Amino acid sequence: MEARTRSNVYTLAMTAVMAALIAAVSPFAIPVGPVSITLCTLALYFSPYILGWKGASAAALVYILLGMVGMPVFSKFQAGLGVLMSPTGGYILGYIPMTALTGLAIRVAPKNRIVQLLGMAGATGVLYAFGTAWYMFLSGNGLAFAMKWCVLPFIPLDLAKMAAAALLGPLLRERLVMAGIHPEG
Repeated sequence: MEARTRSNVYTLAMTAVMAALIAAVSPFAIPVGPVSITLCTLALYFSPYILGWKGASAAALVYILLGMVGMPVFSKFQAGLGVLMSPTGGYILGYIPMTALTGLAIRVAPKNRIVQLLGMAGATGVLYAFGTAWYMFLSGNGLAFAMKWCVLPFIPLDLAKMAAAALLGPLLRERLVMAGIHPEG
């Protein structure tokens, strides 16, 4: 029973810490057309290594809820339900399936970084597809415009973020286990 309680406390605490980390890095943005470059996805790629797919998805949800209720945690220190209902809000909402799919890839292949990287790439494809469809629907712009301004500029940096997470995420998880902090330890 003590191990389960310890695991639950770890998950709750680390979910809060990850949500806070995501909220801390997301507002700092470099605008590129209608969407901005942030470090949010980097934090999201790391979160499944620390929390697993469920906890990482919960951290993404907590981050979104914080912004929704008025904390300025979205890109460019924005907040509120209006941000989520804007043409670019689909990218933010897409963080939840992205973290879940990334976490499932890590769970399926905990030692195989190539599979993890491919899982992150596929999960990011889902994020792009969801966000782009939302953007096109709400903005009235076509696919060519949305791809040019909302997807293509982000691919190189997102690939670099994925590589960093696939390289360092397993080491971070291993250190947490060795320190007896992670529930697997």
